Amino acid sequence: MEIPPDAIHTPRPTVIDSEEFTPRLLSLLSNSLVWRESRALHKHFGLGTNDWRVISAIGIRPGVTASEISEFVAMNKAIVSKSVGVLTERRLIVQVEDTGRSRHLFLTAAGAEMHDAMLPISMRGQDIILADLSAEEVSQLNLLLRRLLAHVRELQAEDDPEEPDAGSA
Repeated sequence: MEIPPDAIHTPRPTVIDSEEFTPRLLSLLSNSLVWRESRALHKHFGLGTNDWRVISAIGIRPGVTASEISEFVAMNKAIVSKSVGVLTERRLIVQVEDTGRSRHLFLTAAGAEMHDAMLPISMRGQDIILADLSAEEVSQLNLLLRRLLAHVRELQAEDDPEEPDAGSA
């Protein structure tokens, strides 16, 4: 292999310690769990993780809108819309139009059955994460994660370019 003369071929003197960089570790864990879940959902039901997230959100909050699902599960609205289309086509959900532009989403009987069949695959991810933790550690972990999520949302609100700057009037 011939390395071009302007290519830097030595590691940078200051880099992220990949074994101690928490965002990387969280991402690797999440990606591994989502990949496992996605493979199982496709194999057994012909649906993916995004479809499951929409079904699950509707199961938790019947009558939710696609925009509300997007916020609830932190998914792009276009991805939610695509899943809503797939799930509607498969008659797993129905859309009820409101007097406004909103469409409220509900599981059908087949959708409720699908939810219940898919649930154990998703719950297996939780089992994997919590397997070696005590009840106290699980409680502490969940508390820390909720606190971190709240902090991240605060930072995102501060950095949101669509929000007017508090200093401008």
